[in-house]
Amino acid sequence: MTPTKIQVIDHPIPVFRPFSGEEEIEAVAEVLRSGWWGQGPKTVAFEKQFAEFVGAEYAVSVNSATAALHLALLVAGVEGGEVITTPMTFVSTNHAILYNNATPVFADIQADTLNIDPDDIKRKITSKTRAIIAVHYGGYPADIERIQALAAAHNLIVIEDAAHAAGTTYKGKSVGSISPLTCFSFHPVKNLATGDGGMITLEDGDWDARLRRLRWVGINKDTWVRSRDKDSAGYSWEYDVEEIGFKCHTNDINSAIGLVQLGRLPGTNARRREIAALYTEGLRDLEWLQLPITTGEGIVSAQHNYVVRCAFRDQLADWLRDHRIATGMHYIPNHLHAVYKPYATSLPVTEREWTRLLTLPLYAALTDSEVQYIIDVIRQYPHA
Repeated sequence: MTPTKIQVIDHPIPVFRPFSGEEEIEAVAEVLRSGWWGQGPKTVAFEKQFAEFVGAEYAVSVNSATAALHLALLVAGVEGGEVITTPMTFVSTNHAILYNNATPVFADIQADTLNIDPDDIKRKITSKTRAIIAVHYGGYPADIERIQALAAAHNLIVIEDAAHAAGTTYKGKSVGSISPLTCFSFHPVKNLATGDGGMITLEDGDWDARLRRLRWVGINKDTWVRSRDKDSAGYSWEYDVEEIGFKCHTNDINSAIGLVQLGRLPGTNARRREIAALYTEGLRDLEWLQLPITTGEGIVSAQHNYVVRCAFRDQLADWLRDHRIATGMHYIPNHLHAVYKPYATSLPVTEREWTRLLTLPLYAALTDSEVQYIIDVIRQYPHA
C-alpha cells in the first residue's frame, strides 16, 4: 500500500492545554470587583457544588492536591506506620506519606490499566500498615472494590488519589463518594482546572471540621466565617488555635474559576472520551503499538490522558516532536528516584512497562483534524 501524505499542521500541538472561555474571565472579574479575594463565598459555593457533584457529604478545598493528600493522611493517622502505594504516579502522592512521617510501601501495578495491583497490595500488608492509597491512573479507576475488601479485612483506611479522575464513575458510583477520603487536583492541566488547587471529599463530620482547621494554620474559625458572625458588628476577631496547622487554603479567585469549570466538566470529559475513541479507532490496527484501556463494565473514565506503549518509545517521541507534536511520559516510577531509594523494591511489571509509555496530546480543545494529524504522523512512523 502506498503511504498517504501527511496533512501539514502549521502550529505546535501541546500534550495538555487548559480549556476556558469568557465565563471564567467574568467569574474572576466578579471576585476582583467584590473586594473579597481570599477564601470566602465562592469557596463555600464551590465546596458545596463539588460535594453534590460527586455525591459526598463534605468537600474541603485546599491549594493543591499535594496538600489534599498531606492532610488526608494526617487525619487518617498514618504517622509511624506504613502506607501501601503505587510507584506509577506523580511524586506528590508519595511525598505526602513522608510528610506524615510514615513509610511508603510500593506495590506493583496491573499491566493492563497501570493501576495498583490488589494482589500485590495483599502481599504487602503487615501489622504496621495503616492505609492504602489508590491512584486512578489517567482517570481509569483502580479496582476499588477489591482494595476496599482488603482494607476492611485488615482495618485499614483507603485514600483515593483522584488527581486524574474528576468525573470518573466506578460501578455506578462517582469517584469522591466511595472511600473515606478522596483527593482531587485542579492543576492547570487537569480536567477541572482552577490555576491550582485541590479538594478532599469525605463523609466524616469530625474529619471535615479538623481538615478545615488544618488548612488554615489550626484556626477554628476562618476569616469568612468570622465576617458572618451575627453576634459581632460585621466582623469578629475572636478565634482559637486548637492544633498546629498549615497554610494551604484556597481563595475565591480560584474557586470562582472552579465553579465555572465544574459546570463544564461533563461536557469536557465527554469530549476527552471522544478524542480517545478517535485515537483508538485510528491506531487499533498497528501491531507495534499497544493502546490503553479506556472503557470497562460499570466504568466511565474522566479520560485525563491517553497513554500508548511501544518498544521504541523515545524514537517515536522524537518523530512526533519533529512534526510539532508534543508528548509526555507519565511517570518515572517513584521508587527509582533517589529520594525513594530507602524504600525501593523489585516491581517487575512497573519496571517493564514504564520504559514503553508515551502520553499523546489530549485536551478538550483538541480538534478532530488535529487528532487525525497525530494519527497520520504515528501511522507514518518509518522504523516500526
